[in-house]
Amino acid sequence: EKGAEQFSRDGYLVVNNLIWKEEVDIYKDVYRRMLQGEIDTTSHRHDLGNQVGRKRSNVENICQIMWPSTYVQNLDGGPIHARAKAIARLLLGEDMAFDFDMLIYKAPTTDTCTPWHQDEAYWPDMPDKRAVSCWVALDNATVDNGCMWFVPGSHQ
Repeated sequence: EKGAEQFSRDGYLVVNNLIWKEEVDIYKDVYRRMLQGEIDTTSHRHDLGNQVGRKRSNVENICQIMWPSTYVQNLDGGPIHARAKAIARLLLGEDMAFDFDMLIYKAPTTDTCTPWHQDEAYWPDMPDKRAVSCWVALDNATVDNGCMWFVPGSHQ
């Protein structure tokens, strides 16, 4: 109940330990294979940092892979998707459903900022704007290394 109040007020909610260390390792391995090309994701792979020239010619500044769950069987049935959906249902109602997933990888030494944005700007014209975006860091995300930022109340 307290979390729902914070989400309503601030537009975000911090949930610590959404997945276990062993699960983090499994996701890291799957995503490593995508990033290294062992799993071909080229049709949904883009550079979010393409507003500046690449710092390393063979690596995207900020690699974005849309719908990684389409490339790995049952990835969308894994713990991140299941727990994120359960939280969304607690926050916004039992009719919430999974719609979309994405992998974002910022390679070391690319020194590229992710432009500020609001996710809703990318959504199609939908009459029901209730949504929860779940961001999960698979490594240590700190202010010094470029963690995600949210602006409290910017959803209103």
